[in-house]
Amino acid sequence: MDIEQMQAEHIQHFVKQASTINGSTSSLVNIIVQATSHPSLFAFTEILSVPNLLELQGTEDSKYLDLLQMFAHGTWSQYNCNASKLPQLIPEQVLKLKQLTMLTLAEANKVLPYDVLMHELDVVNVRELEDFLINECMYVGIVRGKLDQQRRFFEVQFAAGRDLRPGQLGDMMHTLSDWLGTSDGLLITIQEKIKWADSMSELDKKHKKENVEMLEEAKNALSLKAADIDFRGHGRFAEPGGIMDFGEDRRSKRRRHPMG
Repeated sequence: MDIEQMQAEHIQHFVKQASTINGSTSSLVNIIVQATSHPSLFAFTEILSVPNLLELQGTEDSKYLDLLQMFAHGTWSQYNCNASKLPQLIPEQVLKLKQLTMLTLAEANKVLPYDVLMHELDVVNVRELEDFLINECMYVGIVRGKLDQQRRFFEVQFAAGRDLRPGQLGDMMHTLSDWLGTSDGLLITIQEKIKWADSMSELDKKHKKENVEMLEEAKNALSLKAADIDFRGHGRFAEPGGIMDFGEDRRSKRRRHPMG
């Protein structure tokens, strides 16, 4: 079973539980604690949208609703900045919020320096950081990547998505719209290049055809000239011996046959 299918099943479980509770803020608090501690749950927006959770607003337990919001969109450092206004976390929640923080960092950057990770995750040394990345992120399946111990960074190859932050959907739509515009412009440019290449190909073919025709004409001209030279040559060589002098011939005959 992949991580997305597991998420859907866990979300449905907690949504169903929260939807059946009425008038018991302590039970709603318990569901929030369970959801934010669950080792395989990393999305919380649908749980936040359950109407029954609104019963926590205005009560001393409203901070648990804020905590659920923090797990949906916040990070470990943001929790620490607001810790006085939020419930204290149990170890499972601390781990979960650090895992979610890793997803947020991986979403923004594909190369994460160790120093940045240690600061954001409140980790004291490289060994602890690498153990966290391997055992609590890559092994769990929420992140894939390569550890570069020599250059001290983590190269992200895959990261599971978190809940969309308020306003993030509009930003994504704007980004996609820009991307589509750029793609359309690139497509037009490619089509123009193809047309140009086709026209150049036709010109090249035409040029080659003209060259072939010119070559044939030159060959024909040379053949005709050679034939003419050959004809004139035969005529000139035949003149000295080709035309006989009949007077001389008759005299010759008389010398060879004297009359008696």
